[in-house]
Amino acid sequence: MNIAMLSYHTCPLAVLGGKDTGGMNVYVRELTRQLGAMGIHVDVFTRSQDEHVPHVLHDLGFGNRIVHIPAGPEYPLPKIELTQYIPDFTEGIKTFAAQKGIHYDLIHSHYWMSGVAGGSLKNDWGVPLVHIYHTLGLMKNRIAMSKEEMEGDYRIDGEKQVLSAADRIIASTLAEQSQLEFLYRADTQKISVIPPGVDTIHFYPIPPDEARSAINMSPNERMILYVGRIEPLKGVDTLIRAMAVLRQNCKDSDCPHILTIIGGDPDTSPKKMSREMARLQALCHELGMKDVIIFLGKKGQDTLPYYYSAADVLVMPSHYESFGMVALEAMACGTPVVASQVGGLAFLVQDGITGYVVPDGNPNLLSDRLSTLIRDDALRMKMGEQAAVVAKDYSWVRIAEKIAAVYQNLLASR
Repeated sequence: MNIAMLSYHTCPLAVLGGKDTGGMNVYVRELTRQLGAMGIHVDVFTRSQDEHVPHVLHDLGFGNRIVHIPAGPEYPLPKIELTQYIPDFTEGIKTFAAQKGIHYDLIHSHYWMSGVAGGSLKNDWGVPLVHIYHTLGLMKNRIAMSKEEMEGDYRIDGEKQVLSAADRIIASTLAEQSQLEFLYRADTQKISVIPPGVDTIHFYPIPPDEARSAINMSPNERMILYVGRIEPLKGVDTLIRAMAVLRQNCKDSDCPHILTIIGGDPDTSPKKMSREMARLQALCHELGMKDVIIFLGKKGQDTLPYYYSAADVLVMPSHYESFGMVALEAMACGTPVVASQVGGLAFLVQDGITGYVVPDGNPNLLSDRLSTLIRDDALRMKMGEQAAVVAKDYSWVRIAEKIAAVYQNLLASR
């Protein structure tokens, strides 16, 4: 079986924590690797964003390729500008397939722009299209706090176009299925609910002393951790305010904790710094928290297991998450999670068992749950152990088998 995997706007090899890099990058990379291990050939097509990077790479193993298709200028562009180059991207894929003499049995697209390209390829090749949205524009608009955060009609229209073109939509949770049915009037028969997975070979509990040593952390330091993109819907400001409440209510001996934030570009010049990063750093200064909050910027996947294992707790204070892969990675490392009760997080984090879920945007309650966890070593250890057990059910081996079954059923029905 040959699969054309489309990830138009971001490469699965990109360093995590940037503006457009996160759980989707991990999803595409790990799914491709696991499908390769199952004997399924996958070519991942992404837009070339650096003319100095080879257009074809074999970094995913098993003969699977990452193909960087020139479509527009070969440097990062805002998403609204990327839409005009989708036809070039589509033509580039067709040219590559013709040059290599390869026939793809199925197209699997990620994010709506890839889905638009996938719909065009489906018509030209006469093969099924499987699509995963990862995030939904109408859901982001429901929680947007400013006009600048609103997604434009071009995205909403594109998502609806993909919904019509796709033969199968994979939703991460029952919540996302409901959102597709309610907001987009999606046909229930078209939707399969399959969560993302986690690489349990890479993410597993490392003894905390060894993990702290690996990241040059003092054995006596205690860490609360955030990993993710730096944008308003992630709710990092709520976490910073919760840390201020925690500091006010705790004696130093009870809460000698730092908050480590992984993601974004905190050390860039003020002119180049994102608006949200500047806002968060200003908030830290305003609340007098600069001495206990550390912005580390982007980190590679190889170092994340050490940070997860060294942390007492991972926090995901998001206003919207279709799933929450960072939470799953931390759980696989035996770290309890405190997360907002939104989207996939409400399904993934089992309240009182693997961590806590709290209403989003509530720093006082978030602080209370953090205080409960960090003051009770036995409770924290128990929740961490239970989190690691739950995470094993999400291994990529199991998830890839379910997705491969979707492929097989679609091909058999045709």
